[in-house]
Amino acid sequence: MRFRQVFCAPDYATAQAAMLAARAAGADDEDISLIARADIEMERLPNERLDTSTDMLPSALRGAGLGAALGIFGALIALLIPAVDMNFAGACLVVVVGAMVGAWSAALVGSTVPNHVRRKFEREIDEGNILVVVDDQREHEAQVREAVRHAGATPLPFHDASVLS
Repeated sequence: MRFRQVFCAPDYATAQAAMLAARAAGADDEDISLIARADIEMERLPNERLDTSTDMLPSALRGAGLGAALGIFGALIALLIPAVDMNFAGACLVVVVGAMVGAWSAALVGSTVPNHVRRKFEREIDEGNILVVVDDQREHEAQVREAVRHAGATPLPFHDASVLS
């Protein structure tokens, strides 16, 4: 399992030093990304480093669950009403369609919502800081945190299992 650590760098030079320190401490290059204000991202940060993720996948999973639950409820109602004349296969189809519609609609909404790191540290981003996000194995966690801190970036109170397992 991967764990996510977030660090705050006051400028791009410090963010670069933090990325180099994280790599030297054992983090893989593709596991390091940056988050900043839009003007800083466009002006200073390389595109391959930008974390542009959204809440699309978690939203889709929640939507599928809710859609399936509503589909089950609707299918049970239809099975109990004799005038509808629904069989078990029809009820299963209602559940599947409910899950698909729920996942699709929730994914559309989730694709417009910024990821949870950007939402949690919105104030730091608005102040012009650059967030260095490291998703790495648990065994490198302490070394990465210490190396990045020595490079001048401040660890932020965010320590979470990454969805990028």
